[in-house]
Amino acid sequence: MDWDKLRIFHAVADAGSLTHAGDKLNLSQSAVSRQIRGLEEQLNTNLFHRHARGLILTEQGELLFDATAAMTKRVDAAAARIRDSEEEVFGELRVTTTTGFGTLWLAPRLPKLYEKYPDLKVDLMLEERLLDLPMREADVAIRMKEPSQADLIRKKLMMIRMRLYATPAYIAQNGTPERMEDMAEHRLICQNVDSAQVGASVTLAQQLLFNEVRSLLTVNNYFGVLQGVLHDLGIGVLPDYVTQDFPDLQRVLPDVESAEVPVFLAYPEELRQSKRVAAFKEFVQDEIISYRKQLKNM
Repeated sequence: MDWDKLRIFHAVADAGSLTHAGDKLNLSQSAVSRQIRGLEEQLNTNLFHRHARGLILTEQGELLFDATAAMTKRVDAAAARIRDSEEEVFGELRVTTTTGFGTLWLAPRLPKLYEKYPDLKVDLMLEERLLDLPMREADVAIRMKEPSQADLIRKKLMMIRMRLYATPAYIAQNGTPERMEDMAEHRLICQNVDSAQVGASVTLAQQLLFNEVRSLLTVNNYFGVLQGVLHDLGIGVLPDYVTQDFPDLQRVLPDVESAEVPVFLAYPEELRQSKRVAAFKEFVQDEIISYRKQLKNM
């Protein structure tokens, strides 16, 4: 249906006069009349009763006016949001990251983002598969390696390492390993070496498994590993950032750790001016700064 005809119809119905509507739209009365006749022919119905004192909507005209009124309100609201968008952050933001980082680090901090931007709608997609940002499968990605896709803006957030942790209760009951070889007498909790994860974590797990540990629990993400550790099941291979939110965990074998793993934030070049992306990026950077300060004080 022709939007121009609907816009003119709405103006005529609102004014109750072809002349007044024409004045408002800067159109002649004859031009307005032609558009109304064309719309009535298209719908095969009369939209107005013509009277000497003006125009009155028919029942069918009232139905159409209700629809155009709703459309006009939505367009006006959208225009207002666009005008305000220089300062306002709203709408949907699709963020993808790994299950471990998303559940253990990002999700617990999102209340601060929503407190500042209550109209933001975050769609958090947690999976190990790399989504195609240039094809807009997601707006922003946080990954444990530098993205190789073209036309992306990248920023290194921090470096992390995989280390060994256990609860005080587990240590009290089973003792503390002093050497790597002592892990053979403990239950190891780690990601399955065949599951999707960063190479540094796989390498560390393989080194530990070389000692033929007596008991093993493997999980396909770090959230599951953490749950096993928190329930006193054994010694877990976990990213070092978990100590910020779980300070009671004790590090085991302090000299044993993975190589450094970079954490990158990336988004498509065409979203460079996006207020949503800028707000999320600023939020993550602020949280990283807070995380680093806490590490220095530990």
